[in-house]
Amino acid sequence: MIVQATTSLRQDWCETLPKLTGGIVGLRELERRDAASLHEQLCTPEVTKFISPPPDTVDGFERFISWTQEQRGQGRFACYGIVPHGMETAVGLVHIRRLDQEFRTGELGFALGSAFWGTGLFAECAELLVDFAFDVVEVTRLEARVALPNGRGHSAMRKLGAVQEAVLRRSFVARGQCLDQALWSIVDTDRQDWKRLQRVYIH
Repeated sequence: MIVQATTSLRQDWCETLPKLTGGIVGLRELERRDAASLHEQLCTPEVTKFISPPPDTVDGFERFISWTQEQRGQGRFACYGIVPHGMETAVGLVHIRRLDQEFRTGELGFALGSAFWGTGLFAECAELLVDFAFDVVEVTRLEARVALPNGRGHSAMRKLGAVQEAVLRRSFVARGQCLDQALWSIVDTDRQDWKRLQRVYIH
């Protein structure tokens, strides 16, 4: 897969997030106009089963979008809207959150409307975000927590070349039930090796 940024990747991402473009999807900073579509796509039982509860109103999503922009300005959080080619508003989101003072370690998060599951959108979005994290933010380690029953989430992590490091017992509450989570990680050397293998496989 070939991906590219439509603005300079070396710009200060705290000022504005660079747009990222793949073969079937683009990632851009969330905008106020995305609130209604995000509410429609991300507030379904299928999507909320294994994620923290999203805002339950369009106004709530508007406030969330403003919050993500404030956090980006402080260098703490980079949140992208998932916009399939041919569409204008986001149908999901992917983000990276700072876990230490220098932002050498970040945590991945993602949510995508169920109508777009199995289309290849998520795999492309995840690769775009991981490349952004290592190449632009210059993290050395990415982490992701995935509820153990979330088979789709675990499959996505494996496809990114992530390694499961541990099981975090009863670390996530979903619909009043405590669930175990798997802790996945990608470190910079993993990513370099994974990319070399991908080039060998593709060619």
